[in-house]
Amino acid sequence: MGYIDRARTVFQLKNAHSFYIDGKWAKPSTDKLLEVVSPHTEEVFMTFAEGAIPDVDRAIAAARQAFDKGPWPRMSVDERADVMVRIAANLRERLPELAEAWSAQVGATHGFTQYASKQVPLLFDYYAEMIRTWPLVDERTRDDGRVARIVSEPVGVVAAITPWNAPLVLLAYKVAPALAAGCTVVAKPSPETPIDAHILAECCEAAGLPAGVFNVVPAGREVGDHLIRHPSIDKVSFTGSTGAGIHIAQVCAERLARVSLELGGKSAAIVLDDADIHTALKSLVPFSMPITGQVCFSLTRVLAPRSRMEEVMGAYVAAVKTLNVGDPFDAATNLGPLAMQRQRDRVEGYIASGIAEGAQLITGGGRPQHCNQGFFIEPTVFGDVDPSMKIAREEIFGPVVSFMAFDDEEDAVAKANATDYGLHGAIYTADPERGYRMARQVRAGSLTVNGMIVDPKMPFGGFKQSGVGREGGPEGLELYFETKCIYFG
Repeated sequence: MGYIDRARTVFQLKNAHSFYIDGKWAKPSTDKLLEVVSPHTEEVFMTFAEGAIPDVDRAIAAARQAFDKGPWPRMSVDERADVMVRIAANLRERLPELAEAWSAQVGATHGFTQYASKQVPLLFDYYAEMIRTWPLVDERTRDDGRVARIVSEPVGVVAAITPWNAPLVLLAYKVAPALAAGCTVVAKPSPETPIDAHILAECCEAAGLPAGVFNVVPAGREVGDHLIRHPSIDKVSFTGSTGAGIHIAQVCAERLARVSLELGGKSAAIVLDDADIHTALKSLVPFSMPITGQVCFSLTRVLAPRSRMEEVMGAYVAAVKTLNVGDPFDAATNLGPLAMQRQRDRVEGYIASGIAEGAQLITGGGRPQHCNQGFFIEPTVFGDVDPSMKIAREEIFGPVVSFMAFDDEEDAVAKANATDYGLHGAIYTADPERGYRMARQVRAGSLTVNGMIVDPKMPFGGFKQSGVGREGGPEGLELYFETKCIYFG
């Protein structure tokens, strides 16, 4: 089926009402459908088959058979890499669809999705080349002169569970290294954003990926819970909320299944006393509210010296007030809508909490008057925020930024670390080495000195309740291996 949204968004999906299982498009076990809602028109624009437990059981069985008996784990690394390069080429051809699907489902601006979607084929090419030279066998000499071989073997059948905010990018971070390692995959995309995973399945099919290696069943929480508990799943790789991640970790611990978790964030941007604020704003403004704040690494807490607070916050607010809120397909738009009604309700609840707890609402806080449909909300800035306030402690997942003053470097680090999260952060300073020294003190998985960078070829993940493990880079491939030691007597 094809779909055109107001003559702008075109998807060519032939199998929206089927699941990709065991190398073919399979009929669902029920007639239940998922409705995909446009966040900027509030209209249903596509329907997909909704997975049930029998459907995911078929997918798990196919992945298990493909791993235990199929060719994929037994191919040479070059053969696997060649298939992955073909998948990347197919994805690259469909980048316009992928960008438009992301904007249509989530409300992310089309300019952003056109740029960010390029990470998807990049990840498949990157891990294809990495596996060609990965040291799968390391021979070591023992004290008695005899040898042992340390072997990296694929972990097995992987459940890849992904959220709605960046559907295919986050799925590619899991699928590409898993396939490179020789694993098989059951993907459960979010029920709100199933388009991207279907396109990936079509690209895998066209590339000649063996049957059962990659399977897709969009479904809700009940099916997801069944998936993580299934004894045939060797590893769960999850991106999503910290609450869901804690539940998954507990379930996996019961049977000692391998698990990696990329979870929430409450990242701090520390503007030091020697920083040039106008230079800082170039990255601080867009990355405090990327995808309308619906990104785990958003710089939602801005820490500024007490002596410069008025200057820093004033410049930031002035820049935020120039942002255009509206149609994500309009090139002039800087912020699209939130992804869904419940997300806007959540954000509005946090804004009300900030006001009730005594934070100063500097700008925003309401719905844009010119947007009479869609899940829009104004970019919102709070001042006089105390680290104990709810808006300073909890992940809002919306365009809400809190400003907090600090007295010196020690106070800045203490306030940056005053959170249960530890995902990302930024430090702005005229002295990069000073920024590096501060970055070493912040309890976060990655930080940027003078800018905002997330590079898929580098490890990404968090301390504390921001997760377990790292995705991207060589560390992302290591997640999908088990280590075996073979001694020679």
